[in-house]
Amino acid sequence: MSDVLETAPSRSPMVHDLKCWPEYFAAVRDGFKPFEVRKNDRDFRVGDTLRLWEYDPALALHTGKYFHRRVTYALAGGQFGVEDGFVVLGLSVTKQDLGDGDSKA
Repeated sequence: MSDVLETAPSRSPMVHDLKCWPEYFAAVRDGFKPFEVRKNDRDFRVGDTLRLWEYDPALALHTGKYFHRRVTYALAGGQFGVEDGFVVLGLSVTKQDLGDGDSKA
């Protein structure tokens, strides 16, 4: 298995809607955490977009805040201490979050 998951020619980049707990939501939004560690149950690929929705687990509800990040790198699990079945996603800011889109964070 390759350590990097590239965009496959057989599918177009996708948008993934994901819950994100408040402390991690703020860290990604503010640029302190330019990565996500996720179970790779959605076939994440370089070129995909994550729409991260702030979710408060204590109240079991979405706050309505969200933003987008583009996947620029994907390190597959099973190596370098990353558990098999998980993926580390490198992220960058998207056009939507530079004032051209619908971010509500």
